[in-house]
Amino acid sequence: MVNQAGSDAQRFPVPPSKRQRERWSRTWPLHVMLLPAAIVIFIFAYVPMSGLIMGFQDFKPYDGMFGSKYVGLKHFKFMFDYPDSKQVIWNTLIISGLKIVFGLLVPFVFAILLNEIRKLLFKRVVQTLVYLPHFISWVILGAILTDMLGSKGIVNQTMESLGLPSIFWLGDGDWFRFTVVVSDIWQNFGFNTIVFLAALAGVNPSLYEAAEVDGATRWKQTLHITVPAMIPIAVVVGTLSLGNILNGGFDQIFNLYNSLVYDKGDIIDTFVYRTAILNGQYSFGTAVGLFKSIIGLGMIVFSYRMAYKYAGYRIF
Repeated sequence: MVNQAGSDAQRFPVPPSKRQRERWSRTWPLHVMLLPAAIVIFIFAYVPMSGLIMGFQDFKPYDGMFGSKYVGLKHFKFMFDYPDSKQVIWNTLIISGLKIVFGLLVPFVFAILLNEIRKLLFKRVVQTLVYLPHFISWVILGAILTDMLGSKGIVNQTMESLGLPSIFWLGDGDWFRFTVVVSDIWQNFGFNTIVFLAALAGVNPSLYEAAEVDGATRWKQTLHITVPAMIPIAVVVGTLSLGNILNGGFDQIFNLYNSLVYDKGDIIDTFVYRTAILNGQYSFGTAVGLFKSIIGLGMIVFSYRMAYKYAGYRIF
């Protein structure tokens, strides 16, 4: 009977159109659920892309996008000839690069340390405390840091009481970069740790038990079991982070910087804000933003290929 049924299925296969109708009858509710999100993304993410044409025009608000004069690559050429553009791009790369490197390293190490804690209550309390800053906006954090790191702030007063010289944290370019990177890591490392803890939750406990039976110390167990289990997710996080290499963090920089640190702290987003929004150079700001998006897309494609080539991990 089984062989007869199998031979009948081979002689009378299900037509592709019927299989597609059956699949659609099972999955159409999921498509309906996705429809509102797809509409929102289309309206707020794809429709505004029509404004990219301003980067190739001498845009005037009263003429609109269809009446403004077409100037080709004029604004892109001006972007590279503009004295401040190269410094702004360099500042963005430095600040973003430091954020990516330490934003990956600190949660990686912290997840290992947190994983070694055996008291569950203490572990949960620590984890909760360190990821709470992630939910505080930079408007609030910027005000707090400005007050704490001011010339008469609590940090400088404490340093002076210890006989150390005060530091112009938000007025000196080098110290401003340091402050930006450290404060960004402090805000986000606890939340990013969750990703690595999730990877560790999938490690088979029998591996640690077998290693302990073989005489491996906690350090060797961490080195040969814990770290290799975290490497794949670290590759994925690092790969996705490279796509933001030109995103220095507008909210943070805007709420902390001032004219004294433009040479070291001004990034592409704040530069576009001042030139395009405040000075009304909409076409130039659009050209800079388009340049940034193209570089970001290229970095995503490159990093994805590198992750697949060297780590064998596919995101899509």
